[in-house]
Amino acid sequence: MFDPVEALKAFIRHPSVSADPAFQAGMHGARDFIAGLLGSIGFAVEIVPTPLHPVILAERKGPASWPHVIIYGHYDVQPADPLNLWSSPAFEPSVRGERIYGRGAADNKGPLLTHVAAVARLLERRPDLPLRITFMIEGEEEMGSPSFPGFLKDYAERLRQADMVLLSDTGSPREDQIVLTCGLRGLVLCDVEVTGARTDLHSGLHGGVLRNPIQALAELCASLHDADGRVNVPGFYDDVLDVEPWEREQLARFGQSEAQYREFLGIPAFYTTKGYTPFEATRFLPTLEFNGIGGGYQGQGTKTVIPSKAFVKISCRLVANQQPEKIRELVYRTIAERMPKDVTYRVIDQHSGTPYVVVPPDRSNTPAGQSPVLARAFRAADAAIAEVFGKSPLYLREGGSVPIIADIKRVLGLDSVMMGLFLPEDNLHAPDESFHLGVMRKGIEASERILEGIAAE
Repeated sequence: MFDPVEALKAFIRHPSVSADPAFQAGMHGARDFIAGLLGSIGFAVEIVPTPLHPVILAERKGPASWPHVIIYGHYDVQPADPLNLWSSPAFEPSVRGERIYGRGAADNKGPLLTHVAAVARLLERRPDLPLRITFMIEGEEEMGSPSFPGFLKDYAERLRQADMVLLSDTGSPREDQIVLTCGLRGLVLCDVEVTGARTDLHSGLHGGVLRNPIQALAELCASLHDADGRVNVPGFYDDVLDVEPWEREQLARFGQSEAQYREFLGIPAFYTTKGYTPFEATRFLPTLEFNGIGGGYQGQGTKTVIPSKAFVKISCRLVANQQPEKIRELVYRTIAERMPKDVTYRVIDQHSGTPYVVVPPDRSNTPAGQSPVLARAFRAADAAIAEVFGKSPLYLREGGSVPIIADIKRVLGLDSVMMGLFLPEDNLHAPDESFHLGVMRKGIEASERILEGIAAE
């Protein structure tokens, strides 16, 4: 059995930034590290090429009568910028107290290694365990998984033999309160670029005779929400389903007050859709957000120009039953109708993802014919988390998106059990990302018990 903390240190040292070609060596290093680790514990490892970064498939085979679980993870990470805001180098892991700091520590190298360590420990103890296990680890999650749907299609016949997916790429509110995530929001992303004159213009010589692209863009953006914070796009909410009573009951056990949440965010007041609490809004409602905006002079001092161009980056988070294609069409139509006619514009498509919901067993709306192995996995996870972490898990939808989970459901027909192992303090995608080592230790034990429970007759 390898040392999980030392393995995580080694994994973090590979700067596997998938979106930047300058980090190709780091991508190769991270891929080879995790593939080698899986090989060392007895798995048959295959490196599957894709148009960008390979997928790792590692298998423990067995009789067809054994249950079969896929464990998903990703070996790529976000860029570490801005580097000057890190307390220690982003790709040189540092253990301080009960935390290990480094890019990818929590997203997703630490949680992935939690499951690898659990499997290693379990198979060392029970080498005859009646369970088929496939690790499926990609290298493009942080850039939208562009190669993953094609990989799933090519390997569908082989992967459909599994019963379910287990992963930890979701969060929990506290180290003693784990969430079994049962819903993820979908995504629609786009850029809008507005053009006025053919070049930047002197604002004294030409101001007052044409619409500034920044003004046109600001008017458009301001029109996309109403005074109550609702998205002001006709038809945007048409397919949103009512929240189930059991979901509200679970959220009531969340344990964090609105005041604590507001203090954590560092804001003077919430701005939520009327009739919804902040905790409900992040899980049960769709959104339209502006992720970046620019145009004109950005340097020190002043430069009195009317810029030729301005841009905004828009993301929509979608909830269960909303379809990305429909939302994209509604948003684009609204942009076309509201864009001032004295400027030109173009919309640049970015990636999208379908929302995903799985209903845990024993709920009033559990789908008929739900996989018995999936139901067994949920019950094993419930018991393991309660015993190891000291509290029963919460079953909550999450505000974030992992689009490949919906792709797995669509292509392979498999549902997922998602055990949240990162915490709000872990600073995902931000400087000083870290992973709580106590959560890792308990996560290894819980994962081991879950897998043993899935294997049980």
